[in-house]
Amino acid sequence: MADDLPEGWEIKTSKTQGKEYYFNSKTGASQWEKPSAGVAVACSHLLVKHKESRRPSSWKEETITRTKDEALEIIEEHRQRITNGEATLPELAKTESDCSSARKGGDLGLFGPGQMQKPFEDASFKLEVGELSEPVFTDSGIHLILRTA
Repeated sequence: MADDLPEGWEIKTSKTQGKEYYFNSKTGASQWEKPSAGVAVACSHLLVKHKESRRPSSWKEETITRTKDEALEIIEEHRQRITNGEATLPELAKTESDCSSARKGGDLGLFGPGQMQKPFEDASFKLEVGELSEPVFTDSGIHLILRTA
């Protein structure tokens, strides 16, 4: 039954839902959809939230009041610093990202289809390893994504 799952994935049963789900024992990720074999990427990201984000707060600010345009301006400044070689995405993510992954330099580890918000997933899978995205808009805010594997 679990023979056709990618390495590290196993089937478990939800105690609250009573239905099967997929759990990755290496990453701790879980999902309802069956993971695809051999289809995964690793990325780091920097997130700038705005007042329209689904949760307009972060480890840096209890209440985020900036507009979407202001968040985009900040992201574009960060992208410029990265592409100019002034800083790396992991360096900036540690101090500037509104995501809790900031403490890991924005590292999200490996993920496959269906594990991230669709715009984030689509952008991540289109990037080459080592490539930095243009700004990516999701319900969480605006991201810069660096594909690492």
